[in-house]
Amino acid sequence: MGYCHFEALTVTDYIYACVNCGYHPPVVIMDLHKKGVFSMSVSDLKEPPPEFRGEVDIEDFWKSVNLEMIGRGFVPSRTKNPFAVQPSYSRWAPWIGHKTRMDHTVLNTEFAKVATAKVTSAEAQMMNVSEDRLVDELMKQKVGVVRKLCKACNIDSKGSCMDLISRLRAEMQNRQSYDKMFQKIWGASGGWSVILCPHGVVYSIKFNLRAESPRDFAHLLLSWKHIPNVSIYDFARGLATHGNLRVPTDIPFHPHEGRLAEPTPESISSAKQGKLKVSLPWLFEKTDNSSSKGHPITGSSEHYVLYDKLHESNTKDPQDVLRRISLVPELQGWLNSQIAEQFFASLRKNNYFLNNMAPSTHIFIMRNIVHHKNTSTNQKLLEVQLQRGHRPHGLENITLSDLGQAILAQQASDRETVQHHPHQLNQKDFENCGPQCEVFTKCENIAACRVSWTLGSHPAQKELLNYILDIERPGNELIVRTANTVLTRADFWTLGLNRDMESTIGNSCFQLIESIAQSKGKNIYIVDLYVVPTWLPPNNCDPFLSLPDDAHLKDALVIPVWTPGHYQLCVRIHTAFE
Repeated sequence: MGYCHFEALTVTDYIYACVNCGYHPPVVIMDLHKKGVFSMSVSDLKEPPPEFRGEVDIEDFWKSVNLEMIGRGFVPSRTKNPFAVQPSYSRWAPWIGHKTRMDHTVLNTEFAKVATAKVTSAEAQMMNVSEDRLVDELMKQKVGVVRKLCKACNIDSKGSCMDLISRLRAEMQNRQSYDKMFQKIWGASGGWSVILCPHGVVYSIKFNLRAESPRDFAHLLLSWKHIPNVSIYDFARGLATHGNLRVPTDIPFHPHEGRLAEPTPESISSAKQGKLKVSLPWLFEKTDNSSSKGHPITGSSEHYVLYDKLHESNTKDPQDVLRRISLVPELQGWLNSQIAEQFFASLRKNNYFLNNMAPSTHIFIMRNIVHHKNTSTNQKLLEVQLQRGHRPHGLENITLSDLGQAILAQQASDRETVQHHPHQLNQKDFENCGPQCEVFTKCENIAACRVSWTLGSHPAQKELLNYILDIERPGNELIVRTANTVLTRADFWTLGLNRDMESTIGNSCFQLIESIAQSKGKNIYIVDLYVVPTWLPPNNCDPFLSLPDDAHLKDALVIPVWTPGHYQLCVRIHTAFE
């Protein structure tokens, strides 16, 4: 209670935006957190007034929630709080950052989920989604739970689990029975509908009053100033259908109703065989043919709805094969379509105390938790950005562009011209060992130019090299000690003489290459030479277990592969939104 009161009195800018993707991410991942619910009596939800069209004032709603939290500090209980906010179809609003949403008016038509009027076949298909998902949850329950639920609904509780579920599904046509099952299995409310960018930053969160359906995500996106070019969802077809039905005069998901290609028999067959590839180059570089309706980052006005990889094979519609992420080369290798599931897993420890809170407290605390989670994620992303300069940078060097993307501010020293750059020196300057040698061999001064690779050795360097490679001296003599490696003369023999290179010194060389790349503003990862052979028979280890957790944030992944006579460097360049 005290924390809520404190937070409500604190001025907090719930910006809900990623420092890499900006205020308007071109690619988003959407999912539902079913475990995030609050206790609520369905019968208390009254139908909205006849003139209500599904538009709510987001600023007014969250100000009223703030006012309730402040008021609790002056009353003995919530029931006596004159500012208490109750769940309502006509006022309940999601949270979308003010830089991302169109204005203070957002969409929320959850009252339509319980409408009894006749609807079109496309709409009916989506209304059935809630029942299908509830059945999925019933399938996960133990037989005893399902049997008790049958008794509560006055249904025959004898028979197998599948028999009981079949009877319950038939009984779902009765709204009262449906509400009873939903409250028992799912929880009173419908969970959190969340939209994230590929980096795991939450942009929108909606606290559903009823069971989730594609309309929840469609209305979140339609409340944005710029709809993402690629939206990833576990029921992509339903999302595209509802979005286009909602705005038939200016359909949001196009071309091909959000599919990657026209659903012809040829394209469907080609996609099933893995031969169809649909390139979206504007995901990496803004198109020159930007239209007035184009996305501010990509310039494209195309909007696709794709399935996440976990659910892409669950659909029965053959045309949905054209909604697969694997068809887009620009989305391969870096996009984690399960980032939402990972986000929910990180919040699992909060479910118990959140689910026992009153609805208004639940959403107030949850918005605050997500804000701090976003801040932590952005901090990590900024640290990666700071490692990409030629010299150390600090947070004071970070600024945001007009689109909300983090950029490094140019320092005065960066604008100055270096009068005596090492690459401007000639061979005569290196006849004797001195400070110029140290400067020339610094990581930031090594470049892909002739001077770096053709410079000869002066006598002192030759003498040192001959000493290290002298085969008459002890091979176990310590030559170099680094933070995590000890190199002996025998190690250097494998590098400098005509012998097979030992992997220990090979890894040390690659560490130096990583340092050079970092000094050039590139954050790369090179796989350990000892690890790569374990991927092959007979070990057949999983290569992904050898990669760091932040592999998707690296500029490049380098895999050294040995073939008879030499190494090959397999490089996977990462060019995601940065």
